Amino acid sequence: MSGTIGFVGLGHMGGPMAVNLVKAGYRVVGYDLVPELLAAAADAGVEAAASAVEAVAGADAVVTMLPAGRHVLALYRDGGLLAAARPGTLFVDCSTIDVADARAAHEAARAAGHRALDAPVSGGVVGAEAATLTFMAGGDADAFARAEPLLAAMGKKAVHCGDAGAGQAAKICNNMILGISMIAVSEAFVLGESLGLSHQALYDVASTASGQCWALTVNCPVPGPVPGSPAERDYRPGFAAPLMAKDLGLAANAARAGGVDAELGLRAARMYAEFAEGTGAGQDFSGIVRAVRQRSGRPTDQNGTPA
Repeated sequence: MSGTIGFVGLGHMGGPMAVNLVKAGYRVVGYDLVPELLAAAADAGVEAAASAVEAVAGADAVVTMLPAGRHVLALYRDGGLLAAARPGTLFVDCSTIDVADARAAHEAARAAGHRALDAPVSGGVVGAEAATLTFMAGGDADAFARAEPLLAAMGKKAVHCGDAGAGQAAKICNNMILGISMIAVSEAFVLGESLGLSHQALYDVASTASGQCWALTVNCPVPGPVPGSPAERDYRPGFAAPLMAKDLGLAANAARAGGVDAELGLRAARMYAEFAEGTGAGQDFSGIVRAVRQRSGRPTDQNGTPA
């Protein structure tokens, strides 16, 4: 694919993604409600539109990166994006939203004469900036084939997971694994602290043994073993705890609706909701280790690290 891309939602994820499309040679016309975000994207080569409708008018494809399903559906329908786009435009929604909302967005796009793909991402802000995101896509094979060049410009891998909503299903399942894993790794480190085990010793064992996982070896929740992890920068996100809480909430809702006995997933959703609403509001999701310490009555300093 080549040509003009309309991009709506230029936040911490969407902004770098739009810029990477520019770097790949696309003309990108973007819009965001926040003037500062729009200005930052414009400084990096994105053409600033005065409205979301203006951003998509005349575009060959439209990418949206928005906070929730209600925002996607409101813009598609009431916001006039579908009506403003040329017939047959490809709509790629990279937001993480409810599966039912994703399917409703597909249906609305089809009814308006367009193609649609739900393509949520994994990789966080670092992946968005470095164009190393993984896309989980749902939609028909033709829509996926049309979107692949765009996804390749913004990430390193794109997986066609199935029909409408399948990308969102894969995303919430993946992040349920991640959330549970981070809690498990955090609890293991706090247990190790209580037993007099150093962080480095536990890492050296678990990172090359059966406890090895991404939450340990890439996003380690304690400072020291993994240079560059959020723990090394006082848990600045990264992947913010409120976003993990949101994703786990979607997974929990889906589990309940499907009658799945996802005991650990439901517990992880509750833990992250509590953390995100409290001290974790501005922290990386790996900061959950601090909450584990507090609940365990482990002494900490003012930063929530072991005293």
